[in-house]
Amino acid sequence: MPLLVEPNYHPPSFLFNGHLQVIWANLCRRVSGVVYQRERIDTPDGDFLDLDWGRVGSDKLALLTHGLEGHSRRPYVLGTLREANRRGWDGLAWNFRSCGGDMNLQPRMYHSGATDDLHRVVSYAVTQGYCRIHLVGYSMGGNLSLVYCGREAQLLPAEVKSVAAFSVPCDLEASAWQLAKPQNRIFMWKFLGDLREKIEHKARMFPHLISVDGFSSIRNFKQFDDRYTAPMHGFADAEDYWHQSASGRYLQQIRLPALLVNAENDPFLSPSCYPRSFAAGSDTFTLEIPASGGHVGFILRSADQTYWMEQRAMDFVAVHNAEADVAEAQRRAVNCE
Repeated sequence: MPLLVEPNYHPPSFLFNGHLQVIWANLCRRVSGVVYQRERIDTPDGDFLDLDWGRVGSDKLALLTHGLEGHSRRPYVLGTLREANRRGWDGLAWNFRSCGGDMNLQPRMYHSGATDDLHRVVSYAVTQGYCRIHLVGYSMGGNLSLVYCGREAQLLPAEVKSVAAFSVPCDLEASAWQLAKPQNRIFMWKFLGDLREKIEHKARMFPHLISVDGFSSIRNFKQFDDRYTAPMHGFADAEDYWHQSASGRYLQQIRLPALLVNAENDPFLSPSCYPRSFAAGSDTFTLEIPASGGHVGFILRSADQTYWMEQRAMDFVAVHNAEADVAEAQRRAVNCE
């Protein structure tokens, strides 16, 4: 199996750079045919998580984790869940705290290393009778999925069989500064504008803990994470948060099949987000670097708005599900001897 490959993906010719591919995928894509069933589960600290299910009656589950300021209704999530259903898999798209439509109850929200919430969702899925669970994550959600499978490898239920991650900032610090560059200013403004609305809501809920005074002076993630993410989630400062939560630190601890797809023209990622050397020496970790694709883009021309990314995710899942079938058949044969 190749461990460092360049897949044959080509975007439409009019989307000739990464910025255009990001914008098109976010503003122009419409995904139909997905009807969610919403379920809310409790967390051990007195909060809740909103889960959106797309069930077709399978005992296999694709568990999807969205990105920064995303949610289960983002086109890239809907597209992957639809593709999973088409291939006979149930799908579960969960929402980070504060991202499901209702503000969560605790002062904390979510962050790139909040594996406790992902573990809560995975553990709950196991109780629903799924024998095989494959994780798929995007951007921050991809980072979180990789951190979970590496740093928390000892906690993983046996039902978790693989992880696929797309457009992942494996080096959080370098990516934070990449987004702060002038060419990415429009995206930084959008992220900070969305985050401000949530911080204002939190300030009304917890005025003794959280303030929005001076928020307008925040220009980058260093300033935001120093003031909000770090203290709200138990980190010393932004650098401590980035260091502890960057998936690049934990790749070598992942023991199950893992796929990372980062486009070479992704405007959000630094060079350190492409772990070529590690992938070249790994038996279980596959790194794919398409020349194009942008950030969570990977656009294809198709009548039903199917994109390359969800096809690649489910192709990877299918391969490793087949391998699990073979391994299970071999175990049964040995037990019958």
